[in-house]
Amino acid sequence: MSDQAQRIPRRRWGIGVLLGSGILVNYFDRINLSVSAPQLQQEFGLSTAEVGLLFSAFFWSYALLQIPTGLVLDRFGVTLVGRIGSFLWVAATLLITVASGLGGVLAARVILGVAEAPAFPANSKATGYWFPRQERALSTAIFDAAAKFSNVIGVPVVALVSVHFGWRWGFGFTAALSFLYFLAFLIYYRDPNEDPKLSQAERDYIHAGGATPEGQSDSGAGRMLGYLLANRKVWGLTIGFAAYGYTFYLFLTWLPGYLVETMHMSILTSAGFSTIPWICATIADLVVGGWLIDHLVARGMNESRVRKTVLICGMLVGLAVFGATQTTNPVWAILWISVALSGLSAAAPVGWSIPSLIAPQGGTGTIGGVMNFANNMMGVIAPAVTGFVVGETQSFGNAFLIAGVVLAIGVLSYVFVLGKIEPIADPSQP
Repeated sequence: MSDQAQRIPRRRWGIGVLLGSGILVNYFDRINLSVSAPQLQQEFGLSTAEVGLLFSAFFWSYALLQIPTGLVLDRFGVTLVGRIGSFLWVAATLLITVASGLGGVLAARVILGVAEAPAFPANSKATGYWFPRQERALSTAIFDAAAKFSNVIGVPVVALVSVHFGWRWGFGFTAALSFLYFLAFLIYYRDPNEDPKLSQAERDYIHAGGATPEGQSDSGAGRMLGYLLANRKVWGLTIGFAAYGYTFYLFLTWLPGYLVETMHMSILTSAGFSTIPWICATIADLVVGGWLIDHLVARGMNESRVRKTVLICGMLVGLAVFGATQTTNPVWAILWISVALSGLSAAAPVGWSIPSLIAPQGGTGTIGGVMNFANNMMGVIAPAVTGFVVGETQSFGNAFLIAGVVLAIGVLSYVFVLGKIEPIADPSQP
């Protein structure tokens, strides 16, 4: 970081930490089902396929609303949409605590998907407003790493609550955390031009560094969506990020179950072991996907080349998931999974920074919504496919093999379709 940046006030980093806290709580709401699945399966007499269906239910509504959410964000802004969304997290999670069977849990998870749909596109849009390009990697990595770190502290904490007090109290605990975040966002977050506590010096520094311009596009929402869907860069980003999402959501939903079924661990033991890959992923996300990129860009290296190198190399390292198909030793399995998730996590914040780096004015939310729609369709597909494959073969080996093939497709998309990471022309321009 330059001497000038060190002298500038740092309110923007407070905003970055707030956004990261939101994703941390957001993912507590998602992983609680993974931790509680064995208890739910026993209490309601669920099959493995039905558990896979429950894992994917959240993503049905979450994924389908990504593109509409992006359009709404570009129309109404981060502040309003973020307040409404974070309040609805609380209500949706509380509904699960009173569910009486498969149908009730299924419905509550679908509603939770509606409530949390704006989270990532809103954060991508907010970091574009609040951070100059030379700080975009680390600021994005803060909230993206929170998704990984939630598994480090969320899995064992929710497991302790669920084992000692019951799975309903596990969901109640995460609902309480969601309410605390809603209050924090309500009090603290404003866009830069609306924030009375943002100094003029910091405002000038953000704008001079290439922050995304605030405000709506001169084009209508429908025209902007059609324009972006016809753009090659958007498709390259979308296919690549969807491939990342398949493996990420496989481990997010099935890792504790994999350790219980394949490695014959207890719920608490599996919760402890499953934190190891996520610790590695969190570190790789912040250090490689965040700090290293900003450091290299600040030293004058080509911005597009640095980002694409980390993006592609991280996805290639993710192919280490193939190693987990060749062992029944829990130590080696955790090692291979840790390497794979570390590579993917280094690439993830690059992917999330790209919408604000390539979008025309008023289009960041739309690109983020399109990208996250495809990503989270993998959240629908990966848990269900994994549940089916494991149920048919009684093994996770083929499920991990499928994940590796999907990753390879994503690498090809980033290499040959995405192209240079640079702004897309405004649709109003000739």
